[in-house]
Amino acid sequence: MSEEILFDQTGDWGVVTLNREKALNALNWDMVKTMRARLTQWAGDSSVKAVLVKGAGAKAFCAGGDIRWLHDTAKDDPAYASEFFREEYRNNSLIYHYPKPYVAMIDGIVMGGGVGISVHGDFRVAGDATLFAMPETGIGLFPDVGGGHFMPRLHDGLGLYYALTGARAKAADCMAAGVATHYAGAEKYSELEKALIETPLGDHAHADIETVLDVYAGYPGHAGVNDLRPEIARLFQGHATLAALMAALESDGGDFAKTTHATLLKMSPTSMALTFEQMQRGHGLDFDEVMKMEFRMVRRIMEGHDFFEGVRAQIIDKDRNPKWSPDELSKVDPSAIEIYFEGLENIELKLP
Repeated sequence: MSEEILFDQTGDWGVVTLNREKALNALNWDMVKTMRARLTQWAGDSSVKAVLVKGAGAKAFCAGGDIRWLHDTAKDDPAYASEFFREEYRNNSLIYHYPKPYVAMIDGIVMGGGVGISVHGDFRVAGDATLFAMPETGIGLFPDVGGGHFMPRLHDGLGLYYALTGARAKAADCMAAGVATHYAGAEKYSELEKALIETPLGDHAHADIETVLDVYAGYPGHAGVNDLRPEIARLFQGHATLAALMAALESDGGDFAKTTHATLLKMSPTSMALTFEQMQRGHGLDFDEVMKMEFRMVRRIMEGHDFFEGVRAQIIDKDRNPKWSPDELSKVDPSAIEIYFEGLENIELKLP
């Protein structure tokens, strides 16, 4: 078994520890495959009443997928690299439909793939170090791993705001947005985990867990996103097109609108258009249909330009100066975007 992901059965719990501390617990293919296999096993094991997932070390729950590996692999073989996403999305679907309570301890960085193995579970416990983001539009991707399902369902336009801008959210913001379900401060976080693991779970395991969480959970403090909420709701809701949203930001004149507009102009125009369409479509689809849609999208991303350029600029060369193609939203062809959502002959994602 890989030492990069650890499994333990303690009391009534199955415990998953992401164990790549130096890599901020980023997910690789073996970790995703092994995790899905073990979760499937535990789902059918009556001695496991609930699952808890955590990250090793103090910095990260999980900072995402192994983007550098995907970049290097997809350059030579996009079809092979895309199989990572097939496995990852099947794992996300398993978590969403999991028949037993699923608790994610999301203290530290939680981004990209880390969101996919946490936000679809029953409980997400934020801590003082929690830092959530879906920053994919800045590297030529889109907020996948089920982002097309949970983000459009956040209130007041917050989902589209986080999806397009990659804005970061600390614990209080995560609670306010609905990304986290509970918060525990540093002085109680380890106590809470210990209390959960030591709690005998009966026929109503979900209620038993909620009782423990309520005992240890606290108030995370003021959520800065709530100060911006009226403006986000006004500016990010009700637009039929991305162009209309951008025009609203440009014409508004307020500081928030100006800053946000400037941020969006730095993102991949193709990724922005894909993300906007993903959110529009995802709002009306069930979870598994969203995952199938996202696989179609990512499979084609792996054969495009902007993902490789985004990773080069942000992760490899770190010049923070990506050369997107096309380089402006006005140059993005709507018919080209439509192709990303078309069916994949013989290689569609199949769930479960």
